[in-house]
Amino acid sequence: MGSSMIRYKVRPDRADENENLVKAVYDQLARERPEGLHYATFRLPDCVSFMHIVFETDQPGRILGEVAAFKAFVTDIDDRCDEPPVPTELTLVGSYGVGS
Repeated sequence: MGSSMIRYKVRPDRADENENLVKAVYDQLARERPEGLHYATFRLPDCVSFMHIVFETDQPGRILGEVAAFKAFVTDIDDRCDEPPVPTELTLVGSYGVGS
């Protein structure tokens, strides 16, 4: 299982736009319900930092990479960011109801 965390900071004037793009990804995921994906996104207390946690049973990024709304989200991510996305591979030690 591929697991990763991606953290980045957007420009203050683009934070709500970023959140709306993220919500569009979840709307599409809710409609299509792809198998093998567990995904969560958090807006951090500073209101401009975001963290995505991805668990995929297949190759990391493959399932999300096929979602049209996710493609739209990543299209201009560099323009929205003050600090670019930094991916970190995770090793699952234990979980309850996550990634299973």
